Amino acid sequence: MRRRRILFLVPAAMLVLVLALGGIAAAAGHGSADKAASKQALVTTRKTKLGTILVNAQGRSLYLFEKDKGGKSACSGACAKAWPPLMTTGKAKAAGGVNAKLLGTTKRSNGTQVTYNGHPLYTFFQDTKAGQTNGEGSTAFGAAWYVMGTNGNKITKG
Repeated sequence: MRRRRILFLVPAAMLVLVLALGGIAAAAGHGSADKAASKQALVTTRKTKLGTILVNAQGRSLYLFEKDKGGKSACSGACAKAWPPLMTTGKAKAAGGVNAKLLGTTKRSNGTQVTYNGHPLYTFFQDTKAGQTNGEGSTAFGAAWYVMGTNGNKITKG
């Protein structure tokens, strides 16, 4: 009698294990879909000491690079490590005071970068908190960097 109980419990335990692993796999798959969906960029606004500027979904300031021409990025390699491009899958979303008609995209070797008024958008690695504008006025990598206003133009200090 004891042996029959053990044989019955083993398949039941295996069934519980299979169901648990299936739930974990389903949750992992669901997380992957959410992660892919979250790659669609959001451009919104934030009030800073420089005025109302464009920021990403995490509140990090968005910059234009004056070396960029014709809506194409001139920032790659070490430049893109210091000034990560705002990348997206599909169209970027506008929020706050962002003019959706000014949002666009440009192709890069590694994907699609968001543009605003024809300017490719970047964050800055030394902006570690939302609302910081540490890259404002920098001339790193051969040209000036500026935060952008909702009108699609650079905002300069002063």
